[in-house]
Amino acid sequence: MGEVLTDLGSALLPLSTPPTGAGWNHSDMVQLLGDKPRRPAAVLVGLREGVQPRLVLTVRTDHLQDHAGQVAFPGGRTDPGDADAIATALRESEEEIGLARKLVTPMGFLDRFETISGYCITPVVARIDPEARLYPAPDEVAEVFEVPLSFFLEPANLRRYTMEFRGHRRDMVEFVHGGHRIWGATAAMVFNLLQRMGRA
Repeated sequence: MGEVLTDLGSALLPLSTPPTGAGWNHSDMVQLLGDKPRRPAAVLVGLREGVQPRLVLTVRTDHLQDHAGQVAFPGGRTDPGDADAIATALRESEEEIGLARKLVTPMGFLDRFETISGYCITPVVARIDPEARLYPAPDEVAEVFEVPLSFFLEPANLRRYTMEFRGHRRDMVEFVHGGHRIWGATAAMVFNLLQRMGRA
């Protein structure tokens, strides 16, 4: 546990210098969305502590406007009252999965990522206390589940494919674990984490 988190911690952007500007995939998104401003958002890339650290993920309900039914990190759009990306990620995680803020220890950031729905997401990586009780808010979250970080670190579990969207071919990555397909923005952010750790 300690060695993995040490490696991960050294790969993150520090809390003192949050990422700013466009997402690392901005040039791809310009082809699809143009160069209009993206709406700010943040997600919590939460690692539940324990003998084997596990990433906390959700399945979004089928009736949501954006990314319905997809696997996602807890998070959402930035509210005017949020002080920063960490505040957004913590507030949204509390609302979506009942995660008490006092049980979360932010570690750092991944690179920002732009979504097809027009957001620029700041991923906040944090440790989650092993005693934290998580439960889905039924209006937004159908399920909360956890995947060992070791699963993502195993190269054989990374699947690459190409899809066509609005006349453009896009290189994509995905993971499949326990019947859950982890793809799209969530898989891309996990891939960014692996890249920063030198594991992809």
